[in-house]
Amino acid sequence: MTVHGASSAQREMKRAQKREGGFMSTEFASAGLTAGQLNAIVKKLGGHDMALRFLRDELSVSESTRSWREKDGVIYFSVTSDGTTGEDWITRLESKGFRVGNYAKQVLRSPDFKPTNGVTTEVAVLKGMLFEDNDRITKKIRAEAERRKLTKPNAELACLIREKFTDKEIEAMGLIWIVAMHEPIKDSGGDSSLLDAGRIVDGRWLGTCFDSPDNEWYRGSGFAFAVSQVALNA
Repeated sequence: MTVHGASSAQREMKRAQKREGGFMSTEFASAGLTAGQLNAIVKKLGGHDMALRFLRDELSVSESTRSWREKDGVIYFSVTSDGTTGEDWITRLESKGFRVGNYAKQVLRSPDFKPTNGVTTEVAVLKGMLFEDNDRITKKIRAEAERRKLTKPNAELACLIREKFTDKEIEAMGLIWIVAMHEPIKDSGGDSSLLDAGRIVDGRWLGTCFDSPDNEWYRGSGFAFAVSQVALNA
């Protein structure tokens, strides 16, 4: 009979059994997990070698922190502008794999798109759930923002939001898209438009929405306003 040397995983198990004063419960903590789930955990840790490093306490796992917070149906975060022009935003986003819609490009190329530099904006996103389905229209949303003393942001906010958040993060917010409620900018057809960051269809879009006082919105929409704006180089 051939006796094989213990595998590295078996050796790690023996080391683990010696911890905590030589005592280890005979009941496995992984008893309720499937083989597929255990395999997924190893993959999340970075593979076999990284899993062994974790067992040797050479690798730690910490809970990821979100760059946004939510309170009473309002999402808060901050962004800082860097002077990127509309044309440069098109290049910048597309080079990172984002999709920029044709109408969005028209808005970004408009002389009314005026970027700022070094301005930090505290943002409040009013979730569509705050409004009744039959009463979620632009003028009511803007009125609610005014009641909360929120103001219109710069149009570049949509670009900063698109770059800041992945589609997964927008989904985690419970939203389909986030519309920057800036002063409307006309596209080449003369329609008033608002820029938005959305995960619709194939995702990762910077697009536009038609702006009208009576325009109706989906429940999964988020409406971004400025809480305050501070110029860092003032």
